[in-house]
Amino acid sequence: MMTLTRYGLREWGGGGIVALLLAAGFILLILAGFPVTGGIGTGLVVLCWLGLAAFFRNPVRRPPMDPALLVSPADGVVRDIGEVDFDQPPFDGKAQRIGIFLSVLNVHVNRAPADLEVQSVVYREGRYLDARSAGCATENEAMTIAGIASAAGHTFPMGIRQISGAIARRIVCPVQPERRLRRGEIYGMIKFGSRTELYLPLEGVEIRVRPGDRVYGGKTVIAAIRP
Repeated sequence: MMTLTRYGLREWGGGGIVALLLAAGFILLILAGFPVTGGIGTGLVVLCWLGLAAFFRNPVRRPPMDPALLVSPADGVVRDIGEVDFDQPPFDGKAQRIGIFLSVLNVHVNRAPADLEVQSVVYREGRYLDARSAGCATENEAMTIAGIASAAGHTFPMGIRQISGAIARRIVCPVQPERRLRRGEIYGMIKFGSRTELYLPLEGVEIRVRPGDRVYGGKTVIAAIRP
């Protein structure tokens, strides 16, 4: 089952109204005796709208049954994994980071990897470098939520960062502190190509992906709680 995310209502909804008006004009051309011009125009309008709507598609995703498994926060390709400085509460200095690159063809909604009680939300102004560039993670506009996650009876700090890219120029994240997210729940999106980062503690969590792996938000197992 496929729906369109409400976070893109302005784009796919407004675009749909424009498409209907243009299609009506081309249909009038058909009725006026210009079937080729009108037919081609109508087809192009429909294709353009479908292409726009595809950026805001929202497929149904079901997390795995095992509650100890954490799922990917986004669709895309794992670009890098490593230990980094990260001091946004409840973290206090270090974390292991999984960076995921989203192309313009990927689904762009973001999902919670585990049940999460949000404690802090931090916005960073920045540049719009290509999401594949080395400076993207530290220089681009970003929105980060962090809090205490729970899985299989264990609690641990977790953070998710949405990063704009050269094409993505708007981050959507209507999350505030004290919000409780469920594993797999959609909480925002980055419009068009971008990067999403998952921050996990250095101990007690086993990473289940490697750079180059393709992942799907809310579905692909990205890590697991290690008793």
